[in-house]
Amino acid sequence: MNMDDVLQTFIAESRELLLQMEDALLQIERSPQDLDTINGLFRVAHTIKGSAGLFGLMPIVEFTHVAESVLDRVRSLEVRVDEALSALFLDARDHIGQLIDLLAEDGNLDRLDEPLRVQGQCLGERLAQYLEGSVPSASPAPATQPADEPGASPGHWHLSLRFGPDVLRNGMDPLAFLRYLSTLGQLLHTVTLCEGLPPFASMDPETNYLGFELALLSDASREVIDGAFDFVRDDALVQILAPQASVQACRAHLDGLPEDNAVLLELLVRCGTLTESQALLVTQEGEQAPVEMRGELDAPPDSVAPLIKAGKGAASNEGNLIRVDAAKLDQLINLVGELIIAGAGANLVAVRSGIGEMIEATSLLSRLVEEVRDSALTLRMVQIGATFTRFQRVVRDVSKELGKDIVLQIGGGETELDKTVVERIGDPLTHLVRNAMDHGIEAVSTRLQRGKPAQGTVRLNAYHESGSIVIEVSDDGGGLAKDKILAKARERGLVGDGQLPADKDILNLIFEPGFSTADQVSNLSGRGVGMDVVKRNITALRGSVSLESEEGQGTTVRIRLPLTLAIIDGFLIGVGKASYVIPLNMVEECIELAPGQGADTGYLDLRGDVLPILRLRDMFDVQEPRGSRENVVVVQYAGLRAGLVVDRLQGEFQTVIKPLGKVFGEAHGLGGFTILGSGAVALILDIPNLLGHVAKDATHRSIPSPLST
Repeated sequence: MNMDDVLQTFIAESRELLLQMEDALLQIERSPQDLDTINGLFRVAHTIKGSAGLFGLMPIVEFTHVAESVLDRVRSLEVRVDEALSALFLDARDHIGQLIDLLAEDGNLDRLDEPLRVQGQCLGERLAQYLEGSVPSASPAPATQPADEPGASPGHWHLSLRFGPDVLRNGMDPLAFLRYLSTLGQLLHTVTLCEGLPPFASMDPETNYLGFELALLSDASREVIDGAFDFVRDDALVQILAPQASVQACRAHLDGLPEDNAVLLELLVRCGTLTESQALLVTQEGEQAPVEMRGELDAPPDSVAPLIKAGKGAASNEGNLIRVDAAKLDQLINLVGELIIAGAGANLVAVRSGIGEMIEATSLLSRLVEEVRDSALTLRMVQIGATFTRFQRVVRDVSKELGKDIVLQIGGGETELDKTVVERIGDPLTHLVRNAMDHGIEAVSTRLQRGKPAQGTVRLNAYHESGSIVIEVSDDGGGLAKDKILAKARERGLVGDGQLPADKDILNLIFEPGFSTADQVSNLSGRGVGMDVVKRNITALRGSVSLESEEGQGTTVRIRLPLTLAIIDGFLIGVGKASYVIPLNMVEECIELAPGQGADTGYLDLRGDVLPILRLRDMFDVQEPRGSRENVVVVQYAGLRAGLVVDRLQGEFQTVIKPLGKVFGEAHGLGGFTILGSGAVALILDIPNLLGHVAKDATHRSIPSPLST
């Protein structure tokens, strides 16, 4: 295994652990007596420190060790978590995150600049104040110890360590692990076992043949010593002999090892764990006496490997999850897309051939390809809850900065959507949440005057609707002042003095570039930069954003996004000689258009409802002669309906979405293109954009049409 790959895995896992740490800290801030969360927080810090130690990343190890030591005192109830300590731990978490970011950028921590170093030093000193005023050394603070383990003075632990033959291939450096053990105390003796070395001619440089006997002087608890080996147990056989172990414990220890007892006793003596007289006592049956020793021994690689393999099989949840590079998933999706295009071509050839068996075979192939497509897309689906949870920290920090009492409520965290969408939605959501807190939620005094609770609420919610995902950012604040927005728009020339737009159009003015009604500019908002960027980012994801607001009651921003950006079920239509694709989940029904119907009015009477129509032939300036009959495809999105007048209905089609080039950047109503089985290109219609255009046109013409379903 490439060490760079292992380092990247460490970076990814550390970032996940830091998110867990942040969640735990926020939970502890609300419930300081939650021991389960405190213990979980300690394990996270311990895991980061241990993993960093394996790579020799001492800035992370040393800093995290101080935080871990304080957490050890917290979980032993010697230190109580208050607001100041919680804020300090959050700062410490951010500092570790900065170190991880530097590691991801450079591949090492050699370029640790002075501000970052000073920041770590200051945080370490502040943490050390919770350790009786002194910064701890490299060894962890003693935890509560069992009665049979003396902890008043450093103890002599004996560690027997046998790495498996594949440890190097799995990315573990045994010497780096020994260096990590030295952070727990002082390594008094190290004996390397070389008996497993084969002849030089048959030696594999990627295979481990060595074992180690170690004498460690440390005042760490048994729990801390055990925890140090959490990172190597899958690739090693480990035994630990505690200080003051009884003769009976020593004999059981030796009898459980595959090596000869005499050899093992000699090694314990060489490490200083036992004296010769104590070793003699161990060989005598039935006697018990305190023997100062600690250790564990392992067998040669050929005998250790089966034991390690058995241990791996017993590990809980082992093998249920694997970590896959997102680039590999992207490649898989691209290949599935090419398979769909090739399958469409095969279907076309089969239909043209008229051979029944071939048509049946290609039909079966299409169904299987569709299942492969669905399975491949599922691999990229992730829950949005993790993204939502990150805003707990944002709400905490911003509410303190603003001097407001604000709580975040989360719903629909289990809703899944494409990983790419999740990654790109973070910045728009951040801006909306901060806007809700700064502009939406009133000051406590104002809320009390209006008969509201002192604590304001910001809500994040997600749910599926008609093949799309809807994300809502809402607040129970003061809402948007439409009169103020309209006055500002007239001042900027966006609305004429004699015009009175509909309420919805007034609200949408805040998405205009540079538009802001804030009386004061803060470091959070008020500069008119942001809402237009939010809309642009959402549109780039083939989504839409809308607003609802009631003055004095609050505001809801509703974002609609596609579940995936790669492959969709489409409905193929024809206009002239060209073909177009409509996302199938937006197609409501298809009807035949009678000659001349709707030609003058621009709308139809559809079973008593007024339906605006859009003639694609006119929109795309199609010059080919019109056919003998036309059809209307009724489409809907976000509560809007309209009819698209087309020449031909060509049926369902698995659509691989490909982006349009820059030359189509200003093209109206197009969201991409796909390749048909014949090799021809079909443009994908941007239905949300078209419906917005139809709705605006219908409003300007004062059509008494219920556009909303």
